[in-house]
Order: sequence, then C-alpha cells, then structure tokens
Amino acid sequence: MTPSVSTSRNADLRVQPVEDVLRRVGRALQARLLSETLVRKRRTVGVRTDRDTWVRIERRPLGKIPDQGWNGTEAAARLDGVAQPEWYGCTVWRDVDGSAMWRADETALLSGAPIGTTVLRTAPDLTEEWWTALNASLDALAAHDTVRVATPDTVTITQALVTESIRGAFSGDFDTTVERWVPAHADLSWANMTAPTFQIFDWEDWGNAPFGLDSASLWASSLAVPALAERVRHERRADFGSRDGKLMTLFVCSKILGPYAHPEDPRLKPARSTAEGIINWLQAA
Repeated sequence: MTPSVSTSRNADLRVQPVEDVLRRVGRALQARLLSETLVRKRRTVGVRTDRDTWVRIERRPLGKIPDQGWNGTEAAARLDGVAQPEWYGCTVWRDVDGSAMWRADETALLSGAPIGTTVLRTAPDLTEEWWTALNASLDALAAHDTVRVATPDTVTITQALVTESIRGAFSGDFDTTVERWVPAHADLSWANMTAPTFQIFDWEDWGNAPFGLDSASLWASSLAVPALAERVRHERRADFGSRDGKLMTLFVCSKILGPYAHPEDPRLKPARSTAEGIINWLQAA
C-alpha cells in the first residue's frame, strides 16, 4: 500500500492527509480508530480507539533513529515506580521510499488531562499529592539502569552536545564536564504530564542523560510563571543543588538564550539571571 502522507524529510502531519496511515494502523492493531478524536502534531498523530485505548503514531526519518531504536514507549513499560499509561502493543513499518519509519504504540488512556503546553503562561492547580507523585516517579526513574541514551528533540545527548550548547550561549572559563548520567524522560514539560492524577507520557526519547536534566527542563517550562518555577526548584532542590543539576540548568538556559532566542519570550530575563548566577558559582568552585 502506498501511504497518502508525503515521504519527504519535512512531512508535516498537521497538514498532510493521514487516512491511509490510520487504516493501516487500525488493521494491524485490530481496532477501530475514532477519527473524530484525532490530535495532530508536526511529526505525530494520536487517536482514541473503540476499545478505550490510545494510539500514538510517529513518523521519523531514518537518520533520526539511533542504534538503540526508537521504541521508547515500549522500553519504558518496564520502569517500576514511574506513573505512566500501560503499554499494550505496537506496529512498525518503513516508508515505501525507505526514507523514514512509522511506529504506532497502543497504550491505556491517560489517567487525567494533559496539564498544558510546553511553556505555561498560567499556573496549574496542582495538589500536594500531585507533587509527591512527581517526585516519586522522577526519583524512581533515575534509580533504574538502561543502555538507552536520551534523544531530546530527537538528538542524542552527549557530553559534546552539552558543552557545545553551553559554550554557544555563554562565555567564561568554567568546566562543563558532566559527572553523573542517569535515566531521564528527556522531554519533561507540562505538555507531557497529567492532572489531577499524575502521569508522565510520551516516552519516545527517554534514556541516560546528565543528572538533573528532567528537573531543569520542567523548570524551564515554568519560567513564565515565577511562582511555579520556584516550586519546581523547591521540589527538586537536590537536583538543582548538585553540580550536574546546575550544568543542566545552564544547558536549558542556553536553549532559551541562544541564537534562536525569541525577543518576546517571557523566560529570557529569569533565564539570563539564573545563568549568570550559575556561571559565577562554577567559576568559583
């Protein structure tokens, strides 16, 4: 079958027809996909099934698939102590021109609603139980072992990437060497967590990453709401207090303040202030 979606590297699933893809996935999973529930993103689509499950379909160019594969949701199913939707199965195939792979993962429905967008503008109403569950899941995740390497934004994270990103945004004589690498979700933001019941979803990029990456990423996602950013820092204070946590805070600040900084981004000022403080700390250490 020839899929109706463009096979070019820049295929955008927000605008490309996906009817043939949905039919193929429905046949493979032996489920009816409810098209009226379709959620489109640039490289993924999600849809509910007639058996009250959720299917996430992703198209990824071959060059963006590392040696470990891209079975993050499947591999995350074994993570004890981490609140996430149960994984049921998948189907995978290759584009007819061989340039990309498709993957559809079927999971349980989310236990709550996604909290918001990647960067929040207003504070969510979160209970103390929610924060407790967040801490328990992140601590449990970091205690696991894996051979996977995290691929935030589909780019494999390495020491070289960390150094290049930080040096590209900040000057100064300080060491950027990461000391501790632990399993991380690697795309932790308010768009990938639920409330009022806490769960983390979208596990396609998880793997080993510098200690503190998840906490720093969530903090960066909160910076437009100062009280929320401060709450994240308080809850994850052990991460932020560590040297690696400070490096990861500088790393996420480099993405806000670097060459692609948006002049109207409300996070610019707090990110710049925080980065200056960390650089001073690293230089004095």
